[in-house]
Amino acid sequence: MHNLMRFARKHGFSLAQLNMLIRLHYRGDCGVSDLGEEAGVTSAAVSQLLEKLVQQGLVLRTEDPQDRRHKVIMLTDAGRQVVHEALIERQSWLIQLAGLLTPEEQEQVDAALQLLIDRAALLEKS
Repeated sequence: MHNLMRFARKHGFSLAQLNMLIRLHYRGDCGVSDLGEEAGVTSAAVSQLLEKLVQQGLVLRTEDPQDRRHKVIMLTDAGRQVVHEALIERQSWLIQLAGLLTPEEQEQVDAALQLLIDRAALLEKS
């Protein structure tokens, strides 16, 4: 998280803006209300956040071809580049952290993560 926060500050983004860009990256093109539901905030809050990203040329807001009352939100090439760089920063921290672990500790972490993945799958089935 530290690397991601440093990246956000260095590039003049709030964590909320960076989070929105990353959500769009993984979710793909979607509506404002979809982003609001996923982030747990109102559509009005998302709209304000998106306006800044549109002004920065990182997000494009277009009319939904099926319903012109709704807008479709998508990353621009510049937005995709920001997300790519942010994810590299996040990954570099994980690589550094893993380098501090002994092989035995790495095995323990791997086993614990696999257990969490298995249990999460059980939760999703119920």
